[in-house]
Amino acid sequence: MRKPHLAALFLLLAATVAHALDSVPQSEYRQRRIALAEKLKGGAALLFAAEEPQLDFMPYRQDEDFYYLSGWNEPGAALLIISAGPASIDRLGTQIPEHSYREVLFLPARNLVTEKYTGTKMDAATKDVTEKTGFAEVMSMSSLPQVLGSFLAEDRRRASSLFTQTDMPSAHAAVEFTGTTLGNSGLSAKEVRPLLIPQRMVKSDAEIDLLRKAAVASAAAQKAGMKAIRPGVRERTIAGLELAKMLEGGCERPSYAPIVGSGINSTTLHYSSNEATMEKGDVVVIDAACEYSMYASDITRTMPIGGKFTPRQRELYEIVLGAHRAAAAAFVAGKMRLGSVNQRGPEVTDTLDKIAYEYINTHGKDLHGEPLGKYFLHGLGHHVGINVHDPYDPAKPLDKGNVFTIEPGIYIPEEKIGIRIEDTYYVDADGKLVNLTTNLPVDTNSVEAGMR
Repeated sequence: MRKPHLAALFLLLAATVAHALDSVPQSEYRQRRIALAEKLKGGAALLFAAEEPQLDFMPYRQDEDFYYLSGWNEPGAALLIISAGPASIDRLGTQIPEHSYREVLFLPARNLVTEKYTGTKMDAATKDVTEKTGFAEVMSMSSLPQVLGSFLAEDRRRASSLFTQTDMPSAHAAVEFTGTTLGNSGLSAKEVRPLLIPQRMVKSDAEIDLLRKAAVASAAAQKAGMKAIRPGVRERTIAGLELAKMLEGGCERPSYAPIVGSGINSTTLHYSSNEATMEKGDVVVIDAACEYSMYASDITRTMPIGGKFTPRQRELYEIVLGAHRAAAAAFVAGKMRLGSVNQRGPEVTDTLDKIAYEYINTHGKDLHGEPLGKYFLHGLGHHVGINVHDPYDPAKPLDKGNVFTIEPGIYIPEEKIGIRIEDTYYVDADGKLVNLTTNLPVDTNSVEAGMR
């Protein structure tokens, strides 16, 4: 599901976990930077760290692409990647020298006053800074204009091959600087993020390890929530209990604002106020998971309040579970796409979404004898990584290294029944589909047993 924003989530998350607990090897970050450089074709990429939260007690989360390339988890930094380029002659006959691959991490100068509040920070003058960051060159942020200006001035054509995050204010300032340097006020940079999508889609073994840890902690939180569900308990109580369990399990934050929707709220896809009191005879949809060292998980389970599904709830639950299993069983690496809610026509034959939709639409009826397909309101899943909705190319088949969710659902307001069953999967080196969240009850009997 598309998740609510985390901007104002509970203040307890600002407490003790300041940095990623584990890390991808520095050599892997460098390999990612080199892979990006190969796409720049003699140009450069300039990326900026996420800005600090406006409210200083809110937790900081790094820009995902900046983190993916650097592993650096502090604000105020920048990353310049210059791809290798051959010697050339411009249209004016000027000889342009060959230049080699270069990567520079720019860090802000330390502020001893603010460090009394934030703790000691690293800067370019820190001892062993290159070893600690994994960059051969680490410079002060104040050096960025000179370094970038020199690169651009050497060959004015390079300005048309400058890639950055065009949605960030810092990037706008850099583009303006570039235009001023070259006397071209109308200069615009290219967006760097699409270049990284193919890389981010394929997870390494180190990334899978972090995703697995996020899944284990998320499943433990869901189990704790299951046991606390009973009539008279507020939805928010369950959300808080699961959040505490996530932090206890080593995660630094939830992957998204937890959804605990009971009764009619179970039929609202983006419900997140979690303010109702649970009532016996209803179901509750709990969509909650956490991040471990910046890597997310995503899990949804549906439980009966009171501990036993009614016959109708059980019927609908088993249809959704059947759709989930049918989609997983139909998976073939390199052949099947995820698909979407807008790709369910007769001409579509290669998506897992279509498999799940057809299962739901041919099993069971609503109270008016109509097929249930129209109550499957969203797509079957999405990719997962540093973002719980990691970027991906929807036209590409799912393949080795991909991590994604399978999450069919049925939402019938007339019956006050919403059911969603979601797990996070990855495709291993043999092309096999592996469930990262398999250690959580999923069939009706095990769900009921897990609530006791």
